Order: sequence, then C-alpha cells, then structure tokens
Amino acid sequence: MFKKNLNRFLKSLIFPSLVFPTMVNPSLPVSASPPTGFNQYKSNVEGGECKEVEYPSSTTGVNRKAMIYTPPRYSESDKYNVLYLFHGIGGDHLEWYNGGNVVNILDNLYAENKLKPMIVVMPNGRAMRDDRAIGDAFAPDKVAAFDNFQNDLFNDLIPFIESNYSILTNRENHAIAGLSMGGGQALNFGLKYLDYFAHVGAFSPAPNTNSPNVLFADIEAIISDLKTLWISCGDKDDLLNVSKGVHSYCIEKEIPHTWHLISGGHDFTFWKDSLHQFLQVIFKDEQSEIFK
Repeated sequence: MFKKNLNRFLKSLIFPSLVFPTMVNPSLPVSASPPTGFNQYKSNVEGGECKEVEYPSSTTGVNRKAMIYTPPRYSESDKYNVLYLFHGIGGDHLEWYNGGNVVNILDNLYAENKLKPMIVVMPNGRAMRDDRAIGDAFAPDKVAAFDNFQNDLFNDLIPFIESNYSILTNRENHAIAGLSMGGGQALNFGLKYLDYFAHVGAFSPAPNTNSPNVLFADIEAIISDLKTLWISCGDKDDLLNVSKGVHSYCIEKEIPHTWHLISGGHDFTFWKDSLHQFLQVIFKDEQSEIFK
C-alpha cells in the first residue's frame, strides 16, 4: 500500500494540472476536459423537463422552492436514481439552472447515452423562513441556515420528492453534490448520512466543510459503503486548500476517492466541467482503483 500511495504522489507531482483519479469506473475514464459544446443548447437533442416546485417545510414553517429536472421520456411507470445538487453561498435553487447550464449538460449527456437515468433536485440550501439570496451571505443566521438545511432535506424535501416522483429507494441510487458552499454541504451531509447516500461529490468545497476527522468519523463504513467520493477543484482557486485537505486525508487513511484537479478558478467554468464529469461516474455498477 505504501508503494501504491508513493506512486500516486509522484504522479501528482509530475502531472499537477491533470486529473488525478484514485477511484473511477474503469469503463468510463475521467477526461481532462469536456468536449466542445457540452453545455450548449442543441436543437437536435431530445430534452428533459426542468421546472420549479414548492414543498411544505416543517423545518422552516413555510413553503420552499426547488428546481426539479426529469430526464427525457420520464415515466411514472419507471423508477429513477436521484441526485440532490446544491448551489453556492450567494445562490439559491436557481443558480445551477441559470448559471450552470445544467439542463443542457444533462440533455447532451443523455443524447450521447452516457448517463444512467436520474432525477436532479436543486433546492435552496438556506433553510430559514426568508431564504432569499440577499444581504450578507456570511451573516450568522444565514450560516446557521446552511447547516440547518440537513433537517429540511431529510424531514421535508426528500419525503416530498419520494412522494411525488418515481424514485428508486436503495441508497446506491441516491447521490448528493454541490459547488463551493454546497460542496461543503454535500460532504458534511453525504458522509454523515451513509444510510441514504452512496455517491458524494464536492466541487471546490468551501470552508463550511467539516474538518476531515469529523467528515470521516466512521472510516470503515465510508470505505465499505460509499460507491463514489468525488473531490474536485481548480488549481487557481483561492479555496484549494479545503479540497486538498480532504484529499490528503483520504490518501493518508487509504479512503478510495476521485481527485479531479485541473486548471481553473472558483467559477462556473470549472463547476460545469466537474458536474459533467461527476454525472458520468455516479450510479455505475462497478468502481475500481486505476492507479496500481
């Protein structure tokens, strides 16, 4: 194992700007960059449906909004995987829809037959009565609301989704991911609630990310039960130290994961790339180490 980790470390020094995957699906290798036009609208591509919904939140005492993407030819007679996809600290449930070209990315991947069918849920991760993305995003009440979202997620949003959409119920069929602050939420919640999530993705996770010893409190369960752990960041991102800290801890504790480091900053250019890659990894049948 020491020799294996040494080889990985040497490769990361020689190729610092390349994708450095520790665990991926061998049938779908992670590429260094997405193809041209991957997030652009294409008139000849069959599209899914993305719409805004409201759900009752006992956590906040008010109705809350989320964007829901259902894949092309969605049918209640079929059962689907589900991905909960989170926004950044200054965004809301519309951020991926407006800034991330999420519909185009999904539609184009379906057209290329590169995805397992899934429903994508994009909520507002600020669980408070007035959850608008206004004012000081770092105010104590808003920071507390981001952590409080785990209660809204499990007590309100997930039950709403499972009652109104045709969802597969096994943990292997559930994924959680996000950008920046939402990436921190994805790690904090996904690694905490392993009984529900088997796939976790963090794109440029922010400082709200719990320390590695808290994230990986149950290392044995994470190693045995987690199907995908994806950590990505741009090499010019001012928050790179957060991702590197999680990645380094995984290397130290021999926790399988995918480390996606490429040229980029803390912006949607990088986050769209990460989403494009992550979507193709989750809900696959097998994962394996490729660096021996």
